Amino acid sequence: MRERKYKYTFFIRMLSLSMLFVLSACSSQNPQSESAEASEGKLLTNPEDVYVGFAIDTLREERWYRDKEALEKAVEELGGSVKTLAANGNQEVQIQQAQLLINEGVDVLVVVPTDSEGASEIVNLAHDAGIKVISYDRLITGADLDYYLSFDNVKVGELQAQEILNQTEEGNFAYVGGAESDNNALLFREGAMNVLKPYLDSGAVNLVYDSYTPGWDPDAARDQLTTFLDSSNSQLDAVIAANDGTAGGVVEAIGNQVGEIAISGQDAELDGVQRIVEGTQTMTVYKSIDLIANRAAELAMQIAAGEEIGTDSLTDNGQIEVPSILLDPIAVTSDNIEDTIIKEGHLTESEIYDTE
Repeated sequence: MRERKYKYTFFIRMLSLSMLFVLSACSSQNPQSESAEASEGKLLTNPEDVYVGFAIDTLREERWYRDKEALEKAVEELGGSVKTLAANGNQEVQIQQAQLLINEGVDVLVVVPTDSEGASEIVNLAHDAGIKVISYDRLITGADLDYYLSFDNVKVGELQAQEILNQTEEGNFAYVGGAESDNNALLFREGAMNVLKPYLDSGAVNLVYDSYTPGWDPDAARDQLTTFLDSSNSQLDAVIAANDGTAGGVVEAIGNQVGEIAISGQDAELDGVQRIVEGTQTMTVYKSIDLIANRAAELAMQIAAGEEIGTDSLTDNGQIEVPSILLDPIAVTSDNIEDTIIKEGHLTESEIYDTE
């Protein structure tokens, strides 16, 4: 394994934050017992400031740590304050953390749900307290959700499948999805299948493997695909992996086929982009974290001020048509790394190319 200063620094920050959020989760095991004290007012030096609660699924992935930093910075630049709590994949903990934020008097609650359907309880708790909820990147389903801010996630899947087809239009394909409990994973697959359908119908493409990945866990993606390959003796020609993490699992699973088959990804994580440079991953989908975080900050401040909110679409979450703002994702290959993620400051040249 290569040692990278960037990854070491990220690990240390993640370790420190994980310890903090474990303590936060433990302190909120019985959030109702704290409500009398916490509901007395905002836990801010200046109670006039806008107080935003950010209940995030996990900080175990580089992508979500970047979202945390970007949202906190954007809200603070607009004169507000943010408290972030991460549930690290535990739905019950996320509900308890959301209750803690509600008890502390947040003006707006921003949620990256651990479980799209289970997070409906968070919306109900917030509404009982008169607090509006923004579903950030992942859609909360089955609730009277106030706003949904994300990227066009069907288009993400379409971009992934189209770039893989640009490499090969026939053969044995595998689809390695995200967590089935994440509505985005369903949308990514929907988009990919939209593009693959004529090739599947004609028989040019044979979808030999099609599976979701529990918790978006790269190790689970690797193990599930390895088991399939060992039991079927199949040779793959392409893999549509839902994100860079699962793509990393795929690279480990395919053994001596590394660099020989097309593999997609998403999130423009450092490891994924470096694999693109090395030729072991074909593409990733870049979703500008600064763009979505800045828009979320603006939206939160507008909601807190009681301003009229402009949205561009409606998204059916199984309960209502949710007012939505959907941003455009960008396909990234070795041809446009510099014009996209480097140009926008998502990653630097030295991070990507200096692997010593």
